Amino acid sequence: MKKILLVDDEESIHLLYRDELEEEGYEVYSAYSGEEALEKLRELSLDLIILDINMPGMNGLETLRQIKELNPALPVILCSAYEEFKQDISSWASDEYLVKSANLDNLKAAVKRHLG
Repeated sequence: MKKILLVDDEESIHLLYRDELEEEGYEVYSAYSGEEALEKLRELSLDLIILDINMPGMNGLETLRQIKELNPALPVILCSAYEEFKQDISSWASDEYLVKSANLDNLKAAVKRHLG
């Protein structure tokens, strides 16, 4: 079973995404901050990370930079409520950039693209 780490500071996002992704057959782990995500990355053998940008403490772009330093081949999907971060050169290190939506079809399609 493919392992996904969901990194977001909002509990409602975790509940929604976890239900949808587990229905698709993925094992989903949670982190609520960039620091926690990096700890989980060191502990778990992950196949994909879904990463929010706007989080307290270490933001998603800094977390992305550190993830890519630890594991450059690990796919990371940035998922933000704000489209303007897509223009930030720091976001280009991600494998995909999605704007959050209640409809998770785009997210599920992106996960399938990166996990096969």
